[in-house]
Amino acid sequence: MKGDNLAIGELGRLTDTKVETIRYYERIGLLSAPARTAANYRAYGSEHLNRLSFIRRSRDLGFSIEEIRALLDLSDDRKRPCAAVDAIAKAHLAEVDRKIADLRALRRELDSMVNQCHHGTVAECRIIEALSPQTTQ
Repeated sequence: MKGDNLAIGELGRLTDTKVETIRYYERIGLLSAPARTAANYRAYGSEHLNRLSFIRRSRDLGFSIEEIRALLDLSDDRKRPCAAVDAIAKAHLAEVDRKIADLRALRRELDSMVNQCHHGTVAECRIIEALSPQTTQ
């Protein structure tokens, strides 16, 4: 079966994950320790490939390590209702929406600063002025 007895480098290549990251996921318990070969090399199986692919996709979507841990725990019990999964995804979506709103506000502020630029000297620069702390004398 594809994915059986994979070396760590091959597992990394198949999932676009650095070897150090794979070892980290093992250390924190997201990925189970693989069997070892007679030469004491890690030998990953298809379950590692599938789990690491799940972790990578979750990270790509911005889920935190703790959210991924919870999602993995839930996915290990396939008969459970998915309400808890929905709750995690909805909370993450709300956080993404909050970040988007923050970035939009940041963009408006930067756009305002840039549009106030009259291309004079730095001494007259509205951008430098806006970034400088306001001191009272």
